[in-house]
Order: sequence, then C-alpha cells, then structure tokens
Amino acid sequence: MSSTTTRTVRPTVPRGAGEPSGEVLREIPLPPYVTVEDAQFAVRAVVVHAPRLWSGGTVCRNDASPHPCRLHRWGTRVLAQRGLRPAEIAALIQRGDPAAEVPHRPGA
Repeated sequence: MSSTTTRTVRPTVPRGAGEPSGEVLREIPLPPYVTVEDAQFAVRAVVVHAPRLWSGGTVCRNDASPHPCRLHRWGTRVLAQRGLRPAEIAALIQRGDPAAEVPHRPGA
C-alpha cells in the first residue's frame, strides 16, 4: 500500500512587501498585570528592536522590518503600563543596554 501526503505551499513574499492576501499581524497581547520579569523583557524588546535609519526610512535594528515593529510596540506598551513616561523609555533605548534595570515607579 502507498500513502499520499498533500502539502500546501504558501507563496513566499519578499520582506517589506506586506502580508499575503491582506493578512495583518495582530498586536502582541499585554499581560494582565506587569511583573518585574515582564518589564525586563520589555526593556530587552525596546532596546534590541530600536529604530535604525536606513536608505528606505526607519527600520527595526534587529530584523529590518518597518519601525516600530511588533516587539518594540509591545515593549513600549508594557513599560508605559508599568508607569514609565515616554522620556524614560527613550532614555532606556538611548542607553542601549538590554539588561538595564527598570526604574521603580511607586504604585506600578
């Protein structure tokens, strides 16, 4: 007896050409409450996925997708939920240390 396997192959799409058939990547969901570990992951996300100027515009330094990428947006939202102001998030990105301590916010 022989068995037959059917494979469906999706066409490859060049980077930056968008998702096939109009599919859009959804936002990464936020945790119900932000723990210290979540905040550290968020710092890593915003630092590693920082903006980089390129000939075609601003791209993600990590994967060259249009900036801000999904992980950068997620990290920014988590840090904002933790109580950091945009200037503090920008300072973390500027510092460039993915293991930087998250400033403590009372009540956060």
